[in-house]
Amino acid sequence: MIKSVQRRVWAFDLEWVPDPLAGRLVLGLGEAELEPEEILQQMWRKGGATAEDPTPFLKTVLCRIVSVAAVERVVRPGGQVEVRLMSLPREPDDPLQASETSIVDTFLGAIGKHRPQLVGYCSLDADLKILIQRGMMLGVRAAGFCTRPDKPWEGVDYFARASEWHVDMREILGGWGRSIPSLHELAVQSGIPGKMEVDGNQVAQLWLAGELERIVQYNEYDALTTYLVWLRLAHFAGHLTTEEYAHECGLVRELLLTESAQPERAHLKQYLEEWERLQEMITALRE
Repeated sequence: MIKSVQRRVWAFDLEWVPDPLAGRLVLGLGEAELEPEEILQQMWRKGGATAEDPTPFLKTVLCRIVSVAAVERVVRPGGQVEVRLMSLPREPDDPLQASETSIVDTFLGAIGKHRPQLVGYCSLDADLKILIQRGMMLGVRAAGFCTRPDKPWEGVDYFARASEWHVDMREILGGWGRSIPSLHELAVQSGIPGKMEVDGNQVAQLWLAGELERIVQYNEYDALTTYLVWLRLAHFAGHLTTEEYAHECGLVRELLLTESAQPERAHLKQYLEEWERLQEMITALRE
């Protein structure tokens, strides 16, 4: 179970797609005149595509990170809790910001600087690993992120499985086989939005179509869901009282209302509406 809740928490989520360059290099396609979509199709076939699953998940090392989103929770010196939503690239239409190197370098650099407690879902075996793999191959220097204490309990350690500085909720809530829940299954039964409109299987097609902004929006939804599920887990584990939990859910609602008032963040209103719909449905059906 969760051992502690640190003063700075980042509930994060990544989106990635098969990397056409990886396909060229690993599959030996060289400089063949192929469109990115053709390369991805070959990668999926090599990865075991079937009629039922034409776009199977590939090894993370063969994929490029296209977006990162996180909800930050900070406890100020006076005890006030603040939350904010962060995402990369900040400007999806800017090629420099949208580059994988920029996304990975910026995110890992920020982790190294602020040293938050990381919270994810399947993040130990997926999100963390792809950040390390891609960062290394891209030539990113992430000394702050990679720094480890001599003993895990003596400081921030993002790599030890028992470390409280990286909370993978799937490790805590899941087991084997049918006892492993998806984030969506946990969320919607808790009255929290799960998958909305877009799911992971559609991200590659959105990327091929140049719809990076929609990917970032979808990524933000997943980060919000990860955070809200974590809040519920922190309450379950006794780190938040029932009153504190309700207050912190209220902070997220305030964040969504404030952010969605901006034209470029209007998509967050849809998340808030879905959250309210689920809460009302559950209340009505459980009475």
